[in-house]
Amino acid sequence: MKKFVKVICAVVVAASLSSCATVGTNAGIGALYVGMKQGENVTSNSLGSKVGTAEAKNILGAVVIGDASIQAAAKSAGITKISHVDSEKTNILGIYGTHTTIVYGE
Repeated sequence: MKKFVKVICAVVVAASLSSCATVGTNAGIGALYVGMKQGENVTSNSLGSKVGTAEAKNILGAVVIGDASIQAAAKSAGITKISHVDSEKTNILGIYGTHTTIVYGE
């Protein structure tokens, strides 16, 4: 049993350090933890009062589900004129991660 636990720990460490289980950001790759927000796109439209979000989730670097597109985020708040787009990324040990797109506009 002790050997089995060691093997499982080695697999988890290897997966967390592999590219499929980490999240790349402008600040670098977070193999252990990522929790950041960053700007993505800007338009010439003025800042609106509406904010829409859309999210995708990553489980074990093997399953990714959801729609984090700009279109889905804009639709969630009824935005037709986008002023700018941010994203928020979270990843914990390569086991669970999220990517949220945040759209601002009117």
